Amino acid sequence: MTHEVLSPADAVPAIGPYSPGLRVGNMLFLSGSIPLDPSTGQLVPGDITVQADRVLQNIGALLKAGGADYRNVVKTTVFLVDMNEFAAMNEVYARYFTAPFPARSTVQVSRLPRDVRLEIEVIAVLD
Repeated sequence: MTHEVLSPADAVPAIGPYSPGLRVGNMLFLSGSIPLDPSTGQLVPGDITVQADRVLQNIGALLKAGGADYRNVVKTTVFLVDMNEFAAMNEVYARYFTAPFPARSTVQVSRLPRDVRLEIEVIAVLD
């Protein structure tokens, strides 16, 4: 089975030895996305809602590169530094996903790359 690397020009490049996304058969596996501006590579300043919006926009660019959109997402994992920000993150998340919602795990972590507030990884299945 072939592995096609997803790294479109309008997406944030990997900041380490990993692929931003892989297409394997009819599945997409997207690495954790953090709130970096793809045009500058810099962290987007702001609260959890601003950062969540940027992360989900970044995920959208990778999904598109793989021939998918948010409706194809079957599983997400959300990593939060502060679980007290769950409700605010969830409001932004709900603007991107509709019923039937993907399965999701949300975990609190002690620290994330570049000291961001959240990171989200995604698995999607193509039609």
